[in-house]
Amino acid sequence: MELHLWLTLLIASFLISISPGAGAVTTVNSALNYGFGRSYAAIAGLQTGLFAQILIVCVGLGGIIAASAALYNIIKWLGVLYLIYLGITCFRASGVNFKREKMEKAFKFSSLFWKACLVNLTNPKATVFLLAFIPQFLSPQKPEFMRVAIICATLICVDLIVMSTYSLLGSFMKKRITDSKFMRIQNRISGSALIIAALFLSQSGLA
Repeated sequence: MELHLWLTLLIASFLISISPGAGAVTTVNSALNYGFGRSYAAIAGLQTGLFAQILIVCVGLGGIIAASAALYNIIKWLGVLYLIYLGITCFRASGVNFKREKMEKAFKFSSLFWKACLVNLTNPKATVFLLAFIPQFLSPQKPEFMRVAIICATLICVDLIVMSTYSLLGSFMKKRITDSKFMRIQNRISGSALIIAALFLSQSGLA
């Protein structure tokens, strides 16, 4: 993968992960209830679910590439439009509510891990997003394995860093991280940046 393309992928990955969603809520709630260290059970589960989703999406896209390059390009353009829509939605969002739930049971790594894993695996919005996002960085004319590996590694590493940051904030800035005004500002920044990234992709010859 070309350096400029990977840098675009890296920046877009951060913007995606930073935007509050189901993963962020799961991570912050885990940190609020169990502390920073134990919240890694949830973070590990989220990354496992994300990895499985990426593989499923990439296998499906591989079949589309083999069947029709024209169809693949149509999907890429639809992906650009979806990213713009997602950016607008994120910009207008009021924020995410992080609620501290009462834990009935003591901390158990496996329970928290699988619960978080299912959060990503059963999130249809995440699957649709990956279907829109990943094609922007694949090419029918170039080998797919290395590109898929780079995309997968980048997305997971970035999400791991961002979720760790959310966990840290959840542990030490409980009032700030749950403030709706703070989350609205973050949503507007992330939404605007996603729209710009989508427009950039549409003009770069990738879409």
